[in-house]
Amino acid sequence: MKQHSLEALTEAAYKGFPEAEKKPIIAMTANHSDIDATIRDAYYKQVVAAGGVPVIIPPVTDDSVVINTLEHIDALILTGGGDYNPLWCGEEPSSKLHNINAVRDSAELLLTRLAFNRQIPMLGICRGMQTLAMALGGHVEQDHASGIKHSQDADRNEATHSVSISKGSTLYNIYAREELAVNSFHHQVVDNTGTLFRTIATAPDGAIEAMESTEQKSILGVQWHPEWLGKEGLPIFQWLVERAREFSSAKALHQRIITIDTHCDTPMFFHQGVNFLNRDPRIKVDLHKMTEGHQDAVTMVCYLPQPTTETNGGPASHMGESFADLVHYNINSPKEYTDFIFDTIEGFVNQQPDYLAFARTPEQISLNKQAGKKSIVLGIENGLAIENDIANLEHFVKRGITYMTLCHNGDNDICDSARGNNTHNGVSQFGEQVIKEMNRLGVMVDLSHAGEKSFYDALEISQTPIVCSHSNCRALCNHPRNLTDDQLRALAKVGGVAHTTFYPGFLKASGEADILDAVKHLEHAIDIMGIDCVGIGTDFDGDGGVPGMNDSSELINFTIQLLRRKYSEADIRKIWGGNWLRVMSEVQSFGR
Repeated sequence: MKQHSLEALTEAAYKGFPEAEKKPIIAMTANHSDIDATIRDAYYKQVVAAGGVPVIIPPVTDDSVVINTLEHIDALILTGGGDYNPLWCGEEPSSKLHNINAVRDSAELLLTRLAFNRQIPMLGICRGMQTLAMALGGHVEQDHASGIKHSQDADRNEATHSVSISKGSTLYNIYAREELAVNSFHHQVVDNTGTLFRTIATAPDGAIEAMESTEQKSILGVQWHPEWLGKEGLPIFQWLVERAREFSSAKALHQRIITIDTHCDTPMFFHQGVNFLNRDPRIKVDLHKMTEGHQDAVTMVCYLPQPTTETNGGPASHMGESFADLVHYNINSPKEYTDFIFDTIEGFVNQQPDYLAFARTPEQISLNKQAGKKSIVLGIENGLAIENDIANLEHFVKRGITYMTLCHNGDNDICDSARGNNTHNGVSQFGEQVIKEMNRLGVMVDLSHAGEKSFYDALEISQTPIVCSHSNCRALCNHPRNLTDDQLRALAKVGGVAHTTFYPGFLKASGEADILDAVKHLEHAIDIMGIDCVGIGTDFDGDGGVPGMNDSSELINFTIQLLRRKYSEADIRKIWGGNWLRVMSEVQSFGR
């Protein structure tokens, strides 16, 4: 006879220390019928068997509830169920459409989109795979007319047809075979995965049976029901639990370390009505995306294009695209434009003082993190901003800049660019004065964009470590903007840092670059310079961004890649900002 003793159950729970296992939280969407939110027990039993902690998410569309739910989970299972209303695809219903579930549709589509923005691992099962497609740019066919039966009447744990699996795919890595027998309970089917997914398994009639992320993200969709297939279906849930454990570790790590992107060009879009406080699709860095990517700080630069028809200080009409639309602001010079950009950033910070704050020192960045605020750090990209007047440097220091990139794509009065005409044969006499004044004022000298002779000249002139806020390795991609191995060694020798950037043309000479190419550049820099001299400067909104690392919401993906490669917490701390903050501290201490 079963014993009913609460004391015995409680005692058993405390015999060990379950908290030490740190099992990941796996959320599952619930079905909805009449007044009930339900889920088949096979789902949560497989989650438990795979080592996860199952929780059930009801179909709720309250955005605050959804977002706060997502903040506490480590992975998401989009479960099976009824048909999708074709109106979500802009289509009218087919006569073969079955029962739709309006309560689930909107709730799960919103949930999926927001989970995707937060890089949460996801597994879509049957309808759940269709949810992924509907929410993220694919298409679902209302009724699949095929040569095989997809809606079986056999037992749920009985496989009724086979699928062919692509070699090298997530499914192939899970099962180590090219064919799998599956069960099948559907008539709607994904007929277009969209660009964010690729097909990795098909039925004999060509129906798409599984898809995975094209961006190295932990997202998998299967058209069958592995929860009913016992041990044969369990490996898919084990894959998800492992990805959830990885994601949970990355989130926890981001809570303990400071993550700083040392270069973004987002401010160049602010005069176009872009609002940093909204999740704006026109920009890659904003308050929401920083929050989603678990990012603590960003260096926002004022970018100034190098004029090609006038020397420095020429009229605004010749200053390039950043000035062209600003006549009504009465901006007549690079200095005025830089002040305008900093004023605009200040306006955003003042609107959200509970969540945003300026920082010029490592101490301020640390204090902001402790207070739950994102740090906005200021920089200048192109010494054109000082208008050939060294006194203007002190003006911008008072505004809070931490570094100045000496030049951009073109020679200026300070030095020659990597893409210039060798006007000065390196750093000019005026440029030498500028570097020394930057040393005196505690401003980091940034040599991204500088020509090779300018680079070595600056290393000799500067009395403080040099930085390259967004520069890659020429050994991996032969571009004049990238640094040679000799440059990397010279930079490391003086205690400087080179920060890997995500501009595709600096990552790969041909073909599409992705997050894995960025990892290769970082690891090459580590091999040449050591772990103490590297970091990340995305160049977001300056055309930086690749699949898997395309905006600030995806920064945690890079941490996951580092964890997969067994980098220690101490090393990841250095990569994500520790090395940069060391140099910042040294430079600012010298300037005092």
